[in-house]
Amino acid sequence: MIYISDATIDNWIKEDVPYIDLTTLTLGIGGHKGKMSFMAREYTVLSGVEEVLRIFAKLGITPTRSLPSGSVVNKGDIFIEAEGLASSLHIAWKLSMNILEYSSGIATRTKKMVDKAKAVNPKITILATRKSFPGTKELSINSIIAGGAFPHRLGLSETILIFKQHMAFLGDINNLAQAIQEIKADACEKKIIVEVETLEDARLLIESGVGGLQFDKVPANDLKFIVDQIRPVNPNIILLGAGGVNEGNIEEYARTGIDAIVTTSMYFGKPSDIGVTMEKY
Repeated sequence: MIYISDATIDNWIKEDVPYIDLTTLTLGIGGHKGKMSFMAREYTVLSGVEEVLRIFAKLGITPTRSLPSGSVVNKGDIFIEAEGLASSLHIAWKLSMNILEYSSGIATRTKKMVDKAKAVNPKITILATRKSFPGTKELSINSIIAGGAFPHRLGLSETILIFKQHMAFLGDINNLAQAIQEIKADACEKKIIVEVETLEDARLLIESGVGGLQFDKVPANDLKFIVDQIRPVNPNIILLGAGGVNEGNIEEYARTGIDAIVTTSMYFGKPSDIGVTMEKY
């Protein structure tokens, strides 16, 4: 899982309680000891558990039971129990629930897509784009990993991925093809992946020596035809399918023969439904 700094955890807590918990203070209940339990209200793939436990540690809350991220729970299953002062439990409550619900929602959608794709093509990989909401990348990446996928790109510094938006400054794809060898020399330890939409462009770029092709918004039937034409030319080239792939059509794309599916859809949807209860000791 991704390392999240203590400073980030502290900022999450500070954001929700900038000074005091006014409600708990005015009720005079902060010194009471209690127990807090987190329960799934539906089928859920857990994510965010480790971050919640770190929040507990910051607030002097002791976990007595927890399941790790990636665990599958069903309706009624309790997956975290913890003890501490009421003042600390109430600070941790909504912050922890929000992290768990949003993160587990992503993880659950991811696992459903991964399971569907691998059922028809066990060798395929599901890759999540970097289109997570700004400020949530660490939790989002942890969540897609918990669901069985991998990140497509962690950031612009990581990979060479050339889009048609880059072409606007190069002239056309022929200019790019002529520049591939020079690009490879400048970044000799990196693969060059180029986004394409047609078989003709794919053939031109294969001849130029690119390491991979990412097909954007190509219908699954058309993509299968393209893959069948490309594999005999270069069996080792990496082929990715992207654009509009979701839980409803991922099986169609998994059957095309591509190496990986690139998708954003796991980031968008409802959070998991998680309930929290407290008891006084």
